[in-house]
Amino acid sequence: MEYEVKTDSEIEESGIAQQVLGDAFAPCQMFHVRLSEEGEPRGLIGPRDVDIIWERHILNSAAIVPFITQATAGQRYKTIADVGSGGGFPGLVAAACLPDHEFTLIEPMERRCEWLNECVALMGLHNVHVLRSRSEDIIVQMKKDRTIHPFAVVTCRAVAPMRKLSAWTLPLLKPQGQLIALKGRSAQEEIEKGAASIAKAHGLHPHVVEATVAPGLEPTHVVIVDKR
Repeated sequence: MEYEVKTDSEIEESGIAQQVLGDAFAPCQMFHVRLSEEGEPRGLIGPRDVDIIWERHILNSAAIVPFITQATAGQRYKTIADVGSGGGFPGLVAAACLPDHEFTLIEPMERRCEWLNECVALMGLHNVHVLRSRSEDIIVQMKKDRTIHPFAVVTCRAVAPMRKLSAWTLPLLKPQGQLIALKGRSAQEEIEKGAASIAKAHGLHPHVVEATVAPGLEPTHVVIVDKR
């Protein structure tokens, strides 16, 4: 099926964003305004994305939410680490959609951490902590002093291919935790090429799921890996 990317004005006129985001629409709308004004100059989105922020970034990020809720169902501590948060995808959007979950946004670049903290305040998110660090350093810290506890879920989008991503994400998870990564059309190929790395990092059952973005919009791909 052929899909045509919808512009922000088309999304707003259709009411799709309100339908998909529900109570999270208001904070995500504030995020959208800030992105449209500052996203390109601050190097957070490309010039071609300025008019398609809703579909390309916000609704695409929200597509991960049902997988997070499924992974944390029945768990006491609904803790999420979003690795390489960058402009806030998917971490900020997912946090707005899931106020009963605790999100740690892991981002090594200072200017991006500043942006994330600005958006956390703007969106009124009380369930988000921005951590300036690399995931590799957090993994070392977790092994040394255990001041950071393993997470129930790790999320990410467009960070690295699975052969590298496995080592950066799976060690952050508690046993039976889950990596939920937004990926492109080459997701299955990434899994096949990264099979040895996934297994080395104690990952199990890697698979690709097609995720609904919104009615009439092109679905996205999610890679799910269980932690042994």
